[in-house]
Amino acid sequence: MVIDMQTESEMRSLAPETRGIGNTIRLTGWVTLWLQLAIGAVSVLALLFALTGRGFVQQQNTGLGIGVFWAICGIVLLLFSLYLDFRYTRIGKALENRNPALHPSKPDTTKILRLGIIISLVGILLTLLGASSTIFVLVAKSISQPPGVAITDPYRIIRPMDVFVAVADITGLAAHYLGTVTSLWLLERVHQH
Repeated sequence: MVIDMQTESEMRSLAPETRGIGNTIRLTGWVTLWLQLAIGAVSVLALLFALTGRGFVQQQNTGLGIGVFWAICGIVLLLFSLYLDFRYTRIGKALENRNPALHPSKPDTTKILRLGIIISLVGILLTLLGASSTIFVLVAKSISQPPGVAITDPYRIIRPMDVFVAVADITGLAAHYLGTVTSLWLLERVHQH
């Protein structure tokens, strides 16, 4: 009976701390989810503008295709990152529960946060590859334009749809950076707990 009272008093003293970290994880998950969703929507819209614009052009610039490919890969990983953000909200809600049996374990929580870091870092790498290849093509086009002379070769013109590919890659990069910072911060908070 003394042991039962002791564990009950320990649970009461640990419960506010556990609920506090649960609230932090839950709120951070929701904020990150909505911010990444907004930034990702900008990336998707820019990519859609680029792809629909490329459909109207008879002679497409093949150099930008790799930038489009990496942007699409980054968006796919961003969708998985959004799913993990939602998982963070569920973990936080479970930690706020008064029943300790329903709390996720610290190793499980840490594992999901590390997965979020890995997904975001791979997303940064892919969108960085896309952004760098797109910027390389845009710089090559701008250098190949003779100053003060009308451009007759359509491959040398920097078109708005080319810039949209760069915008899609860079906004995807920003969304993945936000996910990485959030997951690292949450991992640090869990380790301190």
